[in-house]
Amino acid sequence: MAMYRKLGKKSSARQALLRNQVTMLLYNGKIKTTETRAKEVRQIAEHLITLAVKEKDNFETVKVTAKVARKDKDGMRVKQIVDKDTGAVLSETHRDKDGKILRIENGVTVTVYDEVEKEIKKDLPSRLHARRQMLKVLYPVVEVPEEAAGKKKATKKVDLTAKLFDEYGPKYAGRPGGYTRIVKIGPRKGDAAMEVILELV
Repeated sequence: MAMYRKLGKKSSARQALLRNQVTMLLYNGKIKTTETRAKEVRQIAEHLITLAVKEKDNFETVKVTAKVARKDKDGMRVKQIVDKDTGAVLSETHRDKDGKILRIENGVTVTVYDEVEKEIKKDLPSRLHARRQMLKVLYPVVEVPEEAAGKKKATKKVDLTAKLFDEYGPKYAGRPGGYTRIVKIGPRKGDAAMEVILELV
């Protein structure tokens, strides 16, 4: 007998379905699905949360120097024109007063960077292993605000592993399992499969 439900799908389709539903559960906090699927998703999600609880404090804080692009008042990157041979600055801006791109002989447009010091969390080996296990399951999530729908620059990538460690880890630290619950909402029209709400408690 199989140790998991096949859900009437081939292996690759089943894995894609479960990965998608686990990702949406951890991102939104709840999903609507069938009872059979919910039981499979629950196992995977609770395993990931258990990893987060166990490894939530297993890191060290280090200071690093990073290059950050300088931005103007409109949030656009500041660019200047430099000599491609000597590196000398030929123009502090790459546009003229009319907004047109400047063309200077032997000049190239480069982005201006500032060096800043910041503190980052460095995973210790066991936490790094847990993060890699999470990344094998979770799909990348990109937030698109309603007022800027269709504009790529308005999108924002969501780090679900960071959400697991920083939000769900401390939240469920004192709870010995049972991080989700299944609420039945009735049979589905068409095939009468039992529909449920799977949510984080």
